Amino acid sequence: MRLRPLVTPLAILSLLLAASAVAQFEGGRGVAPIDSSGSYEVSGIDVDVEAKTAEQARNGGWRIAQRKAWVQLSKRLGGGGAMVSDGTLDQIVSGIVIDNEQIGPTRYIARLGVLFDRNRAGSLLGISAYADRSRPMLLVPLQVSGGIETVFERRNPWQEAWARYRTGNSRIDYVRPAGNGADSLLLNAGQIARPGRGWWRTIIDQYGAQDILIPVVRLYRSYPGGPIVGQFQARHGPDNQLVGSFALRVGSAAGLPALLDVGVKRLDDLYQKALSEGALGYDPTLSPPPAPPPDIVDAPAATADATLADIVGDTAATTPGIQVTLQYESPSPTSVANSESLLRSIPGVRSASTSSLALGGESLMRVVYDGDPDALRAALQVRGFQVTGSGTSIRIRRAPQLLPPNLPADAEPSG
Repeated sequence: MRLRPLVTPLAILSLLLAASAVAQFEGGRGVAPIDSSGSYEVSGIDVDVEAKTAEQARNGGWRIAQRKAWVQLSKRLGGGGAMVSDGTLDQIVSGIVIDNEQIGPTRYIARLGVLFDRNRAGSLLGISAYADRSRPMLLVPLQVSGGIETVFERRNPWQEAWARYRTGNSRIDYVRPAGNGADSLLLNAGQIARPGRGWWRTIIDQYGAQDILIPVVRLYRSYPGGPIVGQFQARHGPDNQLVGSFALRVGSAAGLPALLDVGVKRLDDLYQKALSEGALGYDPTLSPPPAPPPDIVDAPAATADATLADIVGDTAATTPGIQVTLQYESPSPTSVANSESLLRSIPGVRSASTSSLALGGESLMRVVYDGDPDALRAALQVRGFQVTGSGTSIRIRRAPQLLPPNLPADAEPSG
């Protein structure tokens, strides 16, 4: 009698799980962001050009689009709309975006967008190309469609919409994963519901970020191919806090990409508004825990021959000082330098350096202070700050300046 090998259901399940894991790592679901450079973009340029050949008509259309786009950009940035030479335009144009084009034997009709290099265009217009941005924020786009929640588990239209969006002109410094490799295992729908700070710290450190943004879209379809309603939510942080929400509708399934593109733009506007209002505050629990204090070894007892100055000097040399974490507003690099200089001028402060910089938001400063933290709080209040917090975690804000009351006019001026 021949014995047949027994294949148990457990063995089959193990093989399927292994194959699924390999597919997750090897699958080509990733959508790389198309542009994060921060170029100036002018879109919606219509051109209609005729020439001897199709190539000449297309090149002529692009040349006209560059000229029209430069005039619009110059007026938008306060340059007056003065024209520059075509050679100069060729040097400052970084790309042409084709929204729609029709190419004939001798005619070219298209709607184009033009990208201008920020630094070169800014130097020609006499404006600064520098822009304050938020701290790096990890983007975790969640799509809910048909009751299924998807982030990077499979390629989806919401992920593609965020990859198409040009984030360079936004004040939010997005960190957009492509969805390849281990992204589908680290960033999934289940992770959004986990508020544990330890695992979140590991993930954002893996991607070089300091905070989390979770844009959510819920798609409701009336029937296949019919109208679609999208409910959009801007969420923030490991606690999944709601920043704002809105709803959009499109008449057919063919308009879904346009619906999502508009939703991405409006969610970015919500995040930028929240940043300017201070609603995207820094969560100290996402920072790595502080290093344990060094072991303090008891000094040997002073001998009878030791003077009081020697004892005081040795104690000052061996005292490590207290490390205080100070959170402060940092709208610009100048404000960071001024805040550090002010802290160093306080008696008892050994060092003050910014450990986590977030221009346009709130940064963290590590202060080594010889004395009681309450004394440091009192010194900051004397210098015009509003101080909150307790212990070695302090937050400071500039106190509002009170204007004097309106005094009646002097009816009898002297002199």
